[in-house]
Amino acid sequence: MQAGLDTSEAGARGVSPQEIARFDALASRWWDPDGPMKPLHRMNPLRIGWIDSRIPPGSRVLDVGCGAGLAAEALARRGHDVLGIDAAGEAIAAARTHADGLGLRLAYREAVAGDLLAEGARFPVISALEVIEHVPDPAAFLHTLAALLAPGGVLFLSTMNRTWRSYLAAKVGAEYVLRWLPVGTHDWRKFISPTEAGGLLRDAGLRVADITGLEFDAFSMRWKAGRDLGVNYLLEARAE
Repeated sequence: MQAGLDTSEAGARGVSPQEIARFDALASRWWDPDGPMKPLHRMNPLRIGWIDSRIPPGSRVLDVGCGAGLAAEALARRGHDVLGIDAAGEAIAAARTHADGLGLRLAYREAVAGDLLAEGARFPVISALEVIEHVPDPAAFLHTLAALLAPGGVLFLSTMNRTWRSYLAAKVGAEYVLRWLPVGTHDWRKFISPTEAGGLLRDAGLRVADITGLEFDAFSMRWKAGRDLGVNYLLEARAE
């Protein structure tokens, strides 16, 4: 497996060395549906279905912060041409291993968004799911993603609202009570409200075109789309 970025290099490229180490440590269990990524496994069909319904068939997609490939592989299975990137080398190695032999239009690269921007790359569709709450500078991150969008392109962003409900559900509940996630996975102070996300996107030259809440139904143990943005939400943004 790849060693990943060293601490000094990671900091210089706008990613947190601590976050890279945390997600690299989870790489071997990323695809275990009952492991530490259990919430994402359950949320993934809803997220991917919502995105897939809003983009043309066979779209070229950049999945930023792809981890071990839950969203990237699911989008490729729906017929899209996907490049997944992440600064966590162990996670990227796990993604490649899982996709090996599937015959999908899917590639992975250990990189950050700024690397692709420096190379002049552009994409009609970009996804960054459950990523922005882990980056040191959300405003700079969104400016980079906006610059990576091709004319008329669309960005999909999912994250958690900074409310008392998200603190109880995503921090206390998921990490300490249910033990769905390793303790320390999230810093509630880095959660971003939809209003804040809208402002950051406007500053980056994008506008929110659609938004939905991602609601967990404790009775059915399933996720559904709805109007409640109080905990998790997913948005679509386009160039103004």
